[in-house]
Amino acid sequence: MPRSGQADFTPAADRPDPVALLERQGLTRLPELLPVRYGRMASSPFAFYRGAALPMAADLARTPRTGLMVQACGDAHVANFGVFASPERSLVFDIDDFDETSTGPWEWDVKRLATSVEIAARNNDFSAKERRRAVRATAAAYRRAMRGFAGMDTLAVWYAHADADTLTSLTEVHLGGVARRKFERATRKARTKDHLGALDRFAVVADGVPRLTAEPPLIVPLRDLAGDTADPDALEHQVRDLLLAYRATLEPERRVLLDQFRLVDVARKVVGVGSVGTREWMLLLLGVGGDRLDPLFLQAKEAGPSVLEEFVGPSGFENAGQRVVVGQRLMQAVSDIFLGWVRADGLDGRPRDFYLRQLRDWKGSADVDTMRPAGMQAYGEVCAWTLARAHARSGDRIAVAAYLGGSDAFDEAVAAFADAYADQNERDHAQLVRAIASGRLPAESGG
Repeated sequence: MPRSGQADFTPAADRPDPVALLERQGLTRLPELLPVRYGRMASSPFAFYRGAALPMAADLARTPRTGLMVQACGDAHVANFGVFASPERSLVFDIDDFDETSTGPWEWDVKRLATSVEIAARNNDFSAKERRRAVRATAAAYRRAMRGFAGMDTLAVWYAHADADTLTSLTEVHLGGVARRKFERATRKARTKDHLGALDRFAVVADGVPRLTAEPPLIVPLRDLAGDTADPDALEHQVRDLLLAYRATLEPERRVLLDQFRLVDVARKVVGVGSVGTREWMLLLLGVGGDRLDPLFLQAKEAGPSVLEEFVGPSGFENAGQRVVVGQRLMQAVSDIFLGWVRADGLDGRPRDFYLRQLRDWKGSADVDTMRPAGMQAYGEVCAWTLARAHARSGDRIAVAAYLGGSDAFDEAVAAFADAYADQNERDHAQLVRAIASGRLPAESGG
């Protein structure tokens, strides 16, 4: 498998219909939310790419690869990286979406990341030269980082992380004052996204008791979902059973912490692009915070098979929520203290897997849509370093580093792949838009 072969991408004559793949995913999702998903994906080629992890996995499965496997993210595009709080209350940068994580080829994550840089750069009207420079820099940063991790002690690799104070040291681009100020504003904003901020954003307090507010179809409280066809008390009891079963997957000391909170309200919440239509719940709990409200927001997110499993084999976990949690802990430098999983009856009466985490805990992400060329290049490099560190924790970092080598052959090949696949992504996006216009896919009301 020569490094130059990593450039290969030629759509096969029997390439699966990408819209059909999305329709297949929709069979297990909430039908009333599918128009939201398709509408979000149709808004731009970059938005389409964010939701098209399955079509790309199907394409990557037909490309050459080294056979070296890692704990892969499965959806490592630039919008799936960000900052969040560590248990020690420092701000760290890492991958922040693991719905598709599973054992997989390291190249697939690198190509999905690099292609996302190309597509985001096109979305921002960069020149071809500017786009290629950013993509090549992303691939080169991954290669350099992996070679660096290959020379480190095993424990040093495990402890390696990027915090807010060291991010700029991971890029070879000199950021001007405007870019640095935007970064500083983003980190300050992330620190305001805590549970009290979530309470202001998602709830109203009446008679001292907070209740989640409705913003249908994106946020629908459980009491409104019940309607005339189900008993709200029975549904709430099901959610409490879910919370109790999830509790058993936490470490004993964290169960003690969770036990200091009581559940007060639940709502279905729509987030992201690719996951729209899956069952996701926002749980509002209150602690014993003295004279003021003491909220904890948890997110229970449905987990199904990774898109990688169809092409590389089963994950080995009976519970898909556990697959997500274990993969996240393997890839992230630090993880949410409330991260856990559960299998419980969905509110439709069918058993479903979920993983739970805090909804907001200093979470923040870069505004990719407004980045200029230097900022995009720097961000690609930081994401690539982070991805290499994640891969180095579970894979054979020395073998991968030896394969990558010291020349730019791999960088050039990945840049060529990203350019070719971005063209394919634009064709797939146009096909989705046509499918909505023709009535093949449901459209959001009013547009």
